[in-house]
Amino acid sequence: MRVFVTGATGFIGSAIVKELIGAGHQVLGLTRSDAGADALIAAGAQVHRGTLEDLHSLQSGVDACDGVIHTAFIHDFSKFQENCETDRRVIAAMGDVLAGSNRPLIVTSGTGLGAHAPGELAVESNVATSKTSHHPRVASEEAAEAVAAQGVNVSIMRLPPSVHDKGDHGFVPILIGIAREKGVSAYVADGANRWPAVHRLDAARLYRLVLEKGVPQTYHAVGDGGIPTRQIAEVIGSHLNLPVISLSPQEAGAHFGWFAGFFGSDVPASAQLTQQRVDWQPTHPGLIADLEMGHYFEK
Repeated sequence: MRVFVTGATGFIGSAIVKELIGAGHQVLGLTRSDAGADALIAAGAQVHRGTLEDLHSLQSGVDACDGVIHTAFIHDFSKFQENCETDRRVIAAMGDVLAGSNRPLIVTSGTGLGAHAPGELAVESNVATSKTSHHPRVASEEAAEAVAAQGVNVSIMRLPPSVHDKGDHGFVPILIGIAREKGVSAYVADGANRWPAVHRLDAARLYRLVLEKGVPQTYHAVGDGGIPTRQIAEVIGSHLNLPVISLSPQEAGAHFGWFAGFFGSDVPASAQLTQQRVDWQPTHPGLIADLEMGHYFEK
């Protein structure tokens, strides 16, 4: 299968490209830069120049392939809602090309949308709309449902807050950076609120399995269903030789800044249906084991 991958040079997308090529697929990877093109060629993929704002370029990439894995997203949290609406337009544009063809499209979302109340276990069967969630990323799932209604073979891949491995530049490195800056590793209240996580190589394999044999469904790429945030803070404190402290929700805002709302959330998630649907089991280290390896703390 020839697969168009957006976000092909990113942390998750690059692992998907490697997974696909290793399984005998051809990859056409989206990139905007010369460095990205070089990385794709080195990985054995073909290069497609374009951006998420250039919908015609995206559509030509989709048109040239047998399936699409869409992982690209503009990670500027100061314009988060605007970027989620960009994703809505991207999915709609790709859907216009795929409608009626049965070529698979996998779009990316977050496990938090699988819960309808704080602290509720997020499950694949929960449908996310603007009526069930105020999270801006619901735009991606609404767009997926809209193109499905047009006859697109679309699946939703929900990723947890932490997708981890060497090279991670997401939420865990943010926590480590805050701990270094503040001189303490902190958690909120009793730290019992839970974070799900997955190793990026396990996530990459799941994308491939869904592409190859998945039916149009919502899938959860979850390895750790819910790690208490206190445990994450304790590992960070141990490796940085810093005290580990509890902060009240009021104190957390000053300490964590914009990140307080994320780290203070209780967002456990299940992958039970996913495991049954495509016979997927995580095989790589969980988040705590990955942290204990030490590579997150190398400067």
